[in-house]
Amino acid sequence: MRQLILFCSLAGILALMLTAGTSADDEAKAETDPMLRHVVMFQFKDSSSAADIQGVVDAFKALPGKIPQIAAFEWGTNNSPEGLEQGLTHCFLLSFKSEEDREVYLPHPDHKAFGKVLGPHLEKVVVIDYWTED
Repeated sequence: MRQLILFCSLAGILALMLTAGTSADDEAKAETDPMLRHVVMFQFKDSSSAADIQGVVDAFKALPGKIPQIAAFEWGTNNSPEGLEQGLTHCFLLSFKSEEDREVYLPHPDHKAFGKVLGPHLEKVVVIDYWTED
């Protein structure tokens, strides 16, 4: 009976190790799969208040919950000591698994609605898209 319990315990541990290995392998593969990055940088109008700008940020942050083609999203404000930002203060990085996903995102009604929130406060925008490489 003790041998059976020991065997079952070892089998369970082995199963957990195999499952964890598969999960780790899947995660490693996902990190190396090429992704289409969509980089968006904004300069806001001097007349826009901090509350106006926060409203834009909040509206942008809500898009991944509304548009499932967005595979990943992050954002931040400029923190570069180089002084080369040319007035751009906010950067948003969206990731897509395919150009087709980006093609769904760009004309998506929720993306268009975000543009209406942004428009009155936008002084300048720069957009760059690129595919990640190994």
